[in-house]
Amino acid sequence: MENLTKQSAKSKIVGFFSDRGRKISEFFKSLPQRIKTKFAGAKEILYEGNGKVRASMLIMGLGQLMYRQWAKGILYMLVQAAFLAYFILRGASDFIGFFTLGTQESNAWYGIEGDNSVIMMLMGILSIIAIIFYAVIYVSNIKDCYVIQCAADTLKNPKSFKKELAELLNQKFYKTALALPIVGVSVFSILPIIFMILIAFTNYGGNIVPPALVDWVGFDNFGRILTLGQFAPTFFKIFGWNILWAVLSTALNYFAGLGLALLLNKKCVKGKTIWRLFPILAYAVPGFITLIAFKYMFSYGGPINQMITDAGGTAIGFLDIDAKWTARLIGLFANAWLNIPSSMLLATGILSNMNSDLYEAARVDGASAWKQFVKITLPYVLFATMPVLISQFIANFNNFGIFYFLRGGLYMDGYFLASDTDLLINWLYNMSIDNNYYSIGAAISIIIFIVTSVISLAVYVLSPSYKQEETYQ
Repeated sequence: MENLTKQSAKSKIVGFFSDRGRKISEFFKSLPQRIKTKFAGAKEILYEGNGKVRASMLIMGLGQLMYRQWAKGILYMLVQAAFLAYFILRGASDFIGFFTLGTQESNAWYGIEGDNSVIMMLMGILSIIAIIFYAVIYVSNIKDCYVIQCAADTLKNPKSFKKELAELLNQKFYKTALALPIVGVSVFSILPIIFMILIAFTNYGGNIVPPALVDWVGFDNFGRILTLGQFAPTFFKIFGWNILWAVLSTALNYFAGLGLALLLNKKCVKGKTIWRLFPILAYAVPGFITLIAFKYMFSYGGPINQMITDAGGTAIGFLDIDAKWTARLIGLFANAWLNIPSSMLLATGILSNMNSDLYEAARVDGASAWKQFVKITLPYVLFATMPVLISQFIANFNNFGIFYFLRGGLYMDGYFLASDTDLLINWLYNMSIDNNYYSIGAAISIIIFIVTSVISLAVYVLSPSYKQEETYQ
């Protein structure tokens, strides 16, 4: 029976990946047709557009002016004039600087002010975003002029500028509402993310920081982390522990919270409100205060060692440099103390909506309490909480605070700027913030993103929340 179960699970996994491979193959096979369909409209405009449309291709808004669309034509012209002014005065040099990252190194002795490679990269990204925005507006200008031509050819009155403004406040209000957020997200979210990603492909960090010139190095930093040099041994040690930590802490927090919710959901339990209050109080205390309290409790002068020495024993270095698994277990316990209450509250809300008739039918069929949990409770709770469970896994994988407050600042032999309890996020912090290895830190952050996104996507696609949605409706 066990072999059949393993074979069934294996066949499901193989089927999942083969199905995804088939879909990917079909996507690439249909890609030429998709591209052809996408550019069919552009081809139509190029061949069917009249002289006024071609005028808008040369000067934005000129075609609209020729069709007496004065306000729209002037606005398009102003946009083009503003972009050209920006590009001539600043944008072109920023765009070129993005690829060169500077050519003149500063020299304070001779009073030479050199190029700042990091600023040039940042401004270069901004210039590329500006070019993309301009390209979008330029295409919309051509399409708009062609729409006006089609209306004129069919003897219809094209929409006036006033009417289009009215539509932007009614039928197309979503475009108006999203315009400012899109610009804000591009500048304040997308720009920093792209900047961080690109840093991973430079030699920025260590001794190479402004005023020294930074260069593009391609995938060298990933090679240094994964295969070569002083970083690779530390990376694989921390990566293995990071995966184990994320799995153990997520499972412990989730099932302990679910167990506590099931226990407090029993009718025989008295004073449920009071019992639920204690975990919530622990959850309400700021996390870093709790972690500092844990660090004090397990320190040499803390109450636990005080009781050990009072009993005639020797003080134990629970968080010492050679503690390793003792410190790791304390971290698991501290993380559970912080997160079990939230899992308990989540499970309590879900269990309150369970259909009691299912349990009654199971008891009639002779199912034990364990069978009821495995066959009824757990599948239902997992279905409802799988997205939350995945988010908890990602949060635990990137849990910076636990070991930073419990044991931060330790550098051990066999580890490069890290200890045996550090997670990748802690190592990233040590490398970039404390020791200026910015490019290596950026490369580590990309690896963290790839690992967490692949694991999360695979788990979700294989979970009942994705595959059996209709079952629980």
